[in-house]
Amino acid sequence: MEGSRFNTGQLLLVISTIILVITVVLPVAMIVYNVFFYNWSFDWSLFASMLTDPDNLAAMWNTVKISFFVTTLGTVVGLFFAWLIGRSDIPLKGLMKSLFVIPYMFPPFIGAMAWGLLLAPRAGYINKMFMALTGGRTPLFNINTLAGIVFVELCYYFPFVFIQVSGALERMDPTLEESARIAGANRLTVIRRITMPLVVPAIAAGAMLILISSLSHFGVPAILGFSNGVFTLPTKIYELIYRASGSFEGIRQGASLSILLVAVVVLALALQRRVLRTGRYDIIRGKSMRPMLIKLRGWKAPLLAVCFVFLIVTVILPLFTIFGVGFLKAYGVPMKLANMTLNNFKYVLFESRMARDAIRNSFFLSITSAVITMLVGTMIAYVIVKIQPRGKGVLEVLGILPYSIPGIVLAVGVILTWSGAFYLNLYNTIWIILIAYIARYMAFSMKSASASLEQVHDSLEEASRTCGASHFESLLDVTLPLIRPGMVAGFFLIFLPAMRELTTSLLLYGPFTRTMGVAIYSINEEGYTVQACALAGVAIIIIVIGELILRFVTRERRGQ
Repeated sequence: MEGSRFNTGQLLLVISTIILVITVVLPVAMIVYNVFFYNWSFDWSLFASMLTDPDNLAAMWNTVKISFFVTTLGTVVGLFFAWLIGRSDIPLKGLMKSLFVIPYMFPPFIGAMAWGLLLAPRAGYINKMFMALTGGRTPLFNINTLAGIVFVELCYYFPFVFIQVSGALERMDPTLEESARIAGANRLTVIRRITMPLVVPAIAAGAMLILISSLSHFGVPAILGFSNGVFTLPTKIYELIYRASGSFEGIRQGASLSILLVAVVVLALALQRRVLRTGRYDIIRGKSMRPMLIKLRGWKAPLLAVCFVFLIVTVILPLFTIFGVGFLKAYGVPMKLANMTLNNFKYVLFESRMARDAIRNSFFLSITSAVITMLVGTMIAYVIVKIQPRGKGVLEVLGILPYSIPGIVLAVGVILTWSGAFYLNLYNTIWIILIAYIARYMAFSMKSASASLEQVHDSLEEASRTCGASHFESLLDVTLPLIRPGMVAGFFLIFLPAMRELTTSLLLYGPFTRTMGVAIYSINEEGYTVQACALAGVAIIIIVIGELILRFVTRERRGQ
């Protein structure tokens, strides 16, 4: 029986390895080969020329500056609100905690569209109102700048730190803080010497998610920066490939900058590991107690007002703008009931072939990639957690790697791999986007399935096999039913990001394979603002429905 288990394990290991090599290793290897080799000869002249190009250096410097400020400010904002809700007596905590997670649900590039409509230097609604009131020609704030890009990314990335630190504060043993108070430490000392050091891993994890997301983000810099000549490395990669009309040389140039972008991300990951090696962070104890909350007293109302103002700015105002403009007869007219119409939503849902194809393609890609990735990720997680063969660490690294590298880099690798290099040309087809999605979101499925498999004791499978069931039958009849809620949660964790994906799809789509993200971006760039907002509103509704289903599934899972 053990031999059967070993053979089954080895078979699953081989299948998992083949899948990850095809979807992950080949694209990365093709990037490296096409940058440093030409006609099978080593040639690093292309990389050197791209690295020393002033425009590329400027794009790299912009990328670093934006990421630094977004990460710093996002960490401060997320930490402040997490502490305020987790360690103070501020009212409406449950509502506030739910509201602060909302920006995480929505695509940042749609937020960039909204803020462009509000704060564009000449046509933005807020700037026009400000100039009308002051009688001047100077706008209140120009969103098409580095500062504007930082502001918009901050609005949508601070929840990374908020979610991580909130969870850490909930799990932390409150007796540690109580002991410090009994020893005579004041509140500030307790926060500085006890609370903050113990949540350093959560802060570092959230900050790293912000940093990697900002370094690799395309949508916000593209929508707000292109018009003002502000480029980052992801937008510069796209610009090089787009300007070369998809030629091989343009793709090689984009691949060269991809290497540079990956190097920056790797340095960021190395920095995180160094931070976390500086000490031990044991915060969970066996005894559960409610933490002693800090009484805000006279600061309660002002801080509650700060929370609501922040939520209005980051959540309510952009959503109102997207739907409001989506209902307008024409962009630029006042937002009055007389200027409202349903024609834009009717157009994108029933009349525009491109919009209908984009919605259909997004549903097909999201559902198909979620199903395939959920099944493959569960298989790989089962190998890693339950069978534990030699080489399981390699599988885990390969599964997580695509999400650790920027999406635009993955897209370049997929183009180089599946555009005829191995006698199979999938370029401009929907299948090349599907392959990229499967690689991109494999980590989501693996993590969700691994968490569920860790909760299934090995004795359950062993009892089944003792009764005569084969290894496969035990897996099918015992393990899979027990982890089904985790698999369903993994499905939606893939489905939702895939529905709003832009960066990877933008380099891979063909004439009839646009996704919703690509269609929204393209329609907006072509100047059809009201139709773009209407389609963005449809995307938001779909995302909200999916998020509600995910919360219901995960709540049911916790209740079991």
